[in-house]
Amino acid sequence: MKLSSTFVCNLSAFIAGIAVLLILPAMLELYSLINATIYVSLALFALSMALIWGHGGILCFGQSMFFGLGAYGYAVAGINFGDSTWAVLMAIAVPMIFALLLGYFVFYGRLSDIYFGVITLTVTLILFKLSNSTSGDAWHIGKARLGGFNGMPDTPPLNMPFDPATPLAPDAVFMVAVCALVAGYMLCKWLMGSTFGRAVAGVRENEVRAELLGYDSRRIKLAMFAVGAGLAGLAGCLFANSVFVSPAVFSLSNSAQVLIWVVVGGVGTLMGPILACLILQALTAYLGTTGWVDPNIALGGVLILFVLLLPKGLLPTLIERLAGLRARLSTSNEVKPS
Repeated sequence: MKLSSTFVCNLSAFIAGIAVLLILPAMLELYSLINATIYVSLALFALSMALIWGHGGILCFGQSMFFGLGAYGYAVAGINFGDSTWAVLMAIAVPMIFALLLGYFVFYGRLSDIYFGVITLTVTLILFKLSNSTSGDAWHIGKARLGGFNGMPDTPPLNMPFDPATPLAPDAVFMVAVCALVAGYMLCKWLMGSTFGRAVAGVRENEVRAELLGYDSRRIKLAMFAVGAGLAGLAGCLFANSVFVSPAVFSLSNSAQVLIWVVVGGVGTLMGPILACLILQALTAYLGTTGWVDPNIALGGVLILFVLLLPKGLLPTLIERLAGLRARLSTSNEVKPS
């Protein structure tokens, strides 16, 4: 029986996730485990951008606004509810609702891609400035003080579902993050193999032709935009459990980094941006400890090199080279005299 590519990819991701869950918590110290959780949450953030840009054709310059809304939504809901169970749901729901509202005006207004990029970038800047201006006791949502540029260091940790008295240990939070990343990847693969995913691909390739065939491109792009926002919000929630919530989650550097991860990993792939995120995060962390070069300059250099030398990205180029090598080996075996 021939297995579908989606099933094989999902099975591979599941096996890789199980291997990581079994090996890393036993090998890493507490500090390294927390850093690993940060990396995994950022990889989920990269996955959200890979979905909406690589597969949806929606180039969002402000994806960090959903990442930040997820972090703040989790912190505010966790403090008010006293239970992270509902807070996690809020971290996903708030960015999705915001994406639906923003996307409705943009997509149904028939704005071009350039204006869409400018608007998303501007909204991210507004949220960054607004969150920095919320210092003082007057700025609060229920019991949660927003804290301005100082952030919200009293963000509650994840706890067992509906059991606030049992917070999760760092190794358990890491396992939750890995499970979320694997589940997000499997969801994206399933989504792109579904009827909706094929409609998304049709709209991405030729929006006018898709509409002539009866598809509502505005509704399709809006739905894809909201799904990507939900994934980014979940990533922000996991990030908030490793680094306290502050306006930095809305920073332009986050929006720029996620674009770099997708370009380096390969636009149009899901696994490529995840691998690029993990590799580049480890690289920048290493450069930050050595002090040889500014990590931001290094990221810019990596982006330029990949655009000039490997425009398809890391994973597509690697797959292409391996396929070429396999073809050459197969040809040489066929012509070898017996």
